[in-house]
Amino acid sequence: MTESGSSKRVQVLRPLFLWVFVWLAGFGVVHAQQEKLPTEPVTVQTASGESHVFTSEMAMTQEQQAMGMMFRTEMAPDEGMLFVFPEVRRASFWMRNTLIPLDLIFVRANGRIANIVENATPQTDTSRRSQGRVKAVFEIPGGRAAELGIKAGDLVVHPAFGG
Repeated sequence: MTESGSSKRVQVLRPLFLWVFVWLAGFGVVHAQQEKLPTEPVTVQTASGESHVFTSEMAMTQEQQAMGMMFRTEMAPDEGMLFVFPEVRRASFWMRNTLIPLDLIFVRANGRIANIVENATPQTDTSRRSQGRVKAVFEIPGGRAAELGIKAGDLVVHPAFGG
């Protein structure tokens, strides 16, 4: 093959190599963003008197809350993520780039559960909303709320709710 043919192959392959490099770099960023946040215990006390303690990542900043559970492939049954808002407000969550089903527990300022969206379907843009104004959203593995008998009106215990 002539030198010009070799040169053409390099010109064709260069964008491909650049794309692969950018993709791999982006993959590294996603992995960096998947690192776990600091954890604190969060307890849910049911109306029947049972207490369930979760090791919960604390999503406190806008950046942490925007990332949430995106790109995670697993969550242990006793793990969760608590999103605490700076002010009480109506909350709405979606599952774009979230790879596992989650129960979204919307929590009022006094720690009482306003409502639960069970087994939110992964990788969807459907809006899951609080019923009224809430101080936080507590995410646990999909189906756990039903398994543990957690319902609206139960109490979430954490210093964010004054307890």
